[in-house]
Amino acid sequence: MPKAPVNGINMYYKVLGKGIPLVLIQGFAGPHQAWFFQTPVFKKYYKVIIFDNRGIWKSGTSGEPYTIRTMADDVIGLMDYLDIDKAHILGLSLGGIVAQEVAISYPERVIKLVLASTFAGKTFTGKEVKDVNPELKDMLGIQEGSTDVDSNNVDFKKLMNFMVTAAFNKRLYRMVLVPLAKYGMRSVDPEGYLRQLESVAGHDTLDRLHLIKARTLVITGAGDRILSPSISDLIASRIPNARLVKVKGGSHAFFMEMRGRFNKEVLDFLRGG
Repeated sequence: MPKAPVNGINMYYKVLGKGIPLVLIQGFAGPHQAWFFQTPVFKKYYKVIIFDNRGIWKSGTSGEPYTIRTMADDVIGLMDYLDIDKAHILGLSLGGIVAQEVAISYPERVIKLVLASTFAGKTFTGKEVKDVNPELKDMLGIQEGSTDVDSNNVDFKKLMNFMVTAAFNKRLYRMVLVPLAKYGMRSVDPEGYLRQLESVAGHDTLDRLHLIKARTLVITGAGDRILSPSISDLIASRIPNARLVKVKGGSHAFFMEMRGRFNKEVLDFLRGG
């Protein structure tokens, strides 16, 4: 079981394929296995690196509070461990915030950037965008005008039930994948997940997105029931020359439900001139 000593933790990772490196960063509570619809395709063209974020699944934690910048440093630390100078970076949902921070803080390490179904920190409570699912905000204990997550009062089981149910739009996927996801959550320690939530609550990239130098694809599902597609509009408008793609009917987890379209858009962008 490969683990890398990175930034004070042991990070679980896998490397698949050969070629230009492509680092995939999962979202909240997402394990590396959640890329199972992407890795068979992407590894045909790229050296794909997948991993578990700190405190999640097979990766360790330092036992201290951490931030989105900490998680971005983890990505760079893993790249250093694997002797990767530059890579394409793809971040999904919470992983998209981490990817933004990597691109802002380490611009020389990013070839191209893909931000999928994501947001920009304080867009949860900022003046520009307010249409985050209100049920999610209530579960996180976020009060109007505040950016703090009341993690001590978060019902983890209730939160995860909502997240995995709202992430999918197609009935078949809800029937098959939602029970599997819920079953997998029974054996996890919620501490690492709650720390992820805390790291998001105190983070903001919105006013720094103009610093991103890498060519960027912002892609989202037009039917996302967790994060409004308008958030991706805002993000794309702040990143110089960003390309915005909205997939009709796409859910928050459309990288699974509509994997053919998702994979094609990503590969077309990465392989384009």
